[in-house]
Amino acid sequence: MEGTLAIIGTGRIGEALLRGLLRSAWVRPEQVIVTTRRDERCRALADEHGVRATTDNREAVKGADVVVLGLKPQTIGGVLADVGDAFHAGQTVISIAAGTTTAFLESHLPADVPVVRVMTNTPVQVDEAMSVICAGAHASDRDLEVAEDILGHVGRCIRMSEEHLNAVTALSGSGPAYFFLLAEAMIDAGILLGLPRDVSTELIIQTMVGSAKMLRDTGRHPVELREMVTSPGGTTIAAIRTLESAKVRAAFLDAIEAARDRGDELSGA
Repeated sequence: MEGTLAIIGTGRIGEALLRGLLRSAWVRPEQVIVTTRRDERCRALADEHGVRATTDNREAVKGADVVVLGLKPQTIGGVLADVGDAFHAGQTVISIAAGTTTAFLESHLPADVPVVRVMTNTPVQVDEAMSVICAGAHASDRDLEVAEDILGHVGRCIRMSEEHLNAVTALSGSGPAYFFLLAEAMIDAGILLGLPRDVSTELIIQTMVGSAKMLRDTGRHPVELREMVTSPGGTTIAAIRTLESAKVRAAFLDAIEAARDRGDELSGA
């Protein structure tokens, strides 16, 4: 990258993004300025990553070519109300605040500032995020390419129109929680069957990792991969019959739809 990157609000996701970009050498520490609310947190970020850190959002925004808004949805409006006039049309503004529309962001910024909205997820911490981006009213292909370049260093990234972002949030944004819940239940099942917790945990984690790699790398449909494991009259079909009787598939559909609906409510708010 040429120029300066500012990350406004360096919480868990913001710092994970920073760490991934530095690790990949997409940006050098001296090109980065980050903000946080507390002086001790500033010192910790500067010491660990070698970047400039400040509690002054305005200072960070004014000199940046690319600004990543890593703020929480409930605080982003207040921050932009304070420093929105420091942005300018020559910047690319990338927001990772869930449920915060480009129209809302643009209403707090000067005219013609290009905004790109991102929905990412917590695997950004291990460079395996799934991110979806959409363009605001003034964002060009170049602005989208900048966002894709950044997010491509910490996982995968695709473009979609903003109308789909709440569905994306429900599916992949919240998705890691569904997998963790499933892993927790399967580990407990192993303990119920008499396995030690550490053994049950290792079995389930590696099974999930291997299964995910099969889905990603083979390109086969999940049904096809499931049928490879499901022998007639065997143990797997007995388990699947129980899951189907419990309406687990329908429960997932209902849960993800509920997450989407909640996203709609929060976006409206």
